[in-house]
Amino acid sequence: MERHWHLGEDDFFEGLEKERRSFLSGARRRVLQKKDMIFFEEDPGESCFYLESGLIKIFQIAPCGKEPIFFLRRSGELFGLAEVMDGENRKANAQALSPCIVYEMSGADFERFLAENYLAARQVIRTLGRRLRYLGEIAGSLMVCTVGTRLAKLLAYLCHEYIPDESGWQRPLTIPLKLTQEQLASMVGSTQQTVSELLKNYQAEGIIIVKGRQITVLNPLRLLKMVEL
Repeated sequence: MERHWHLGEDDFFEGLEKERRSFLSGARRRVLQKKDMIFFEEDPGESCFYLESGLIKIFQIAPCGKEPIFFLRRSGELFGLAEVMDGENRKANAQALSPCIVYEMSGADFERFLAENYLAARQVIRTLGRRLRYLGEIAGSLMVCTVGTRLAKLLAYLCHEYIPDESGWQRPLTIPLKLTQEQLASMVGSTQQTVSELLKNYQAEGIIIVKGRQITVLNPLRLLKMVEL
């Protein structure tokens, strides 16, 4: 399935244990509480971060007060890369959605780290390329897809992240990430009211069960077919 919603990536250092140790030894460990801010839009992009545990949202605040979420960063991901690579100010805000442990490395130290670790430098290029493609996909989706289709894609992507094999698409799956309707709405470019109505419709159709912030997809394969239509 083509991934249209950028909720997470594989661990940046998967298969790069030497590079992981080198990065962590040169970075500052930070313990964050839920709702702690990591950086704000227009802050100097003087460092990058490795998320050891937790969940972080990357978002902007629109003039109307809405907070569109561009990315969710999960355990094992590097973030703050674009700005630290070119020395620009932050283009968005980063906030912890749960208790987190992050490792922060200054731009100068990160430059040395990449110079000394070719495999990590190559991985940074791949990561930035994937994120650039994602932004193009999301822009296209906002122009041509209905809110219902975008929400179905988001739920299908969430399922894809946690289904271990093909047979899992035919079994109920409770999505581990507990996102609010406001957060879901910000990720699909809509309003909480519209998302709430769509979730109710999906539940009435027997596609999902919603209990508070927990969503169980009763038949992920049916949801996937909705997206592919």
